[in-house]
Amino acid sequence: MTQDQKTVSNRAWAELALLALLWGGSFLSVRIALDEIGPLTSVLHRCFWAMLALWAVVAWRRLPLPRSLRIGGAFLVMGALNNVIPFGLMAWGQLYIESGLTSIFNAATAIWGALIAALVFADERLTRRKLLGVGLGFAGVVMAIGVENLTRIDLRSLAQLAVIGGTLSYALASSWARFSLSGLPPQVAAAGMLTGSTVIMVPLALMTEGVPTLALQPATVAAIAYYALAATALAYLLYYRVLAMVGSGNLMLVTLLIPPVAIALGAWVRDETLSPNALMGFGLLALGMVVLDGRMLARRNRTRV
Repeated sequence: MTQDQKTVSNRAWAELALLALLWGGSFLSVRIALDEIGPLTSVLHRCFWAMLALWAVVAWRRLPLPRSLRIGGAFLVMGALNNVIPFGLMAWGQLYIESGLTSIFNAATAIWGALIAALVFADERLTRRKLLGVGLGFAGVVMAIGVENLTRIDLRSLAQLAVIGGTLSYALASSWARFSLSGLPPQVAAAGMLTGSTVIMVPLALMTEGVPTLALQPATVAAIAYYALAATALAYLLYYRVLAMVGSGNLMLVTLLIPPVAIALGAWVRDETLSPNALMGFGLLALGMVVLDGRMLARRNRTRV
């Protein structure tokens, strides 16, 4: 039985749901923090506090540490691709678009990932089924953006493109991690990546938004604590735990569960409303990911035999 054919236990389902809740809530918490702090400062908080939490876990578990300069450089690149660029672009984008819509675009990471992996790795060839899944996914993204936003340039359309750029960076990070960080304990890889992110973010945030202050409103402090400690540090640990339990294919379910959580929270807390096009776009995007994964179609074909 391969990783992706593992039976999902009730406990694994519960942890998948918890991971979706953690990540789904991150979009709202980032938006709340942006009411008082700038986008780059919000990213600095996210990386710095999550970094401290994960290094504490590494020290507690006495995990071996890499000592190669090559690995240090890989951490910097990974930190830029997986944190600095996507966190920064998405935080800026959320100033102008709804947190629920941001979460829908975030789901496009899987579509970009399939394309980039096919270009980089010989064992990730794009089959006709995968091409169909990618096509459906891109159609969903275009529908969610809205054709009218593709024909004009304003802050809302630029914000949507920024968020999509963040998903492309996530996909590049996934291939980079497979290429350069395989073999490291996942907790060490995550802590090292966040260290690289923090090293990059400190000068960026200081130069553009000034010295961060901790004299913040309680809601802002709670939001930062949530998205740094729960939705980043704890979510990374839970992600690798669930990955070991259910395999990467089943873990794709989290990507489908995150937007409903983010949409519901945005509507409940901030009275956000999404257009029918955005919701239909998510439906197409979700269908594309199901086709891309392929297992549901294979299971259906087996039942017909």
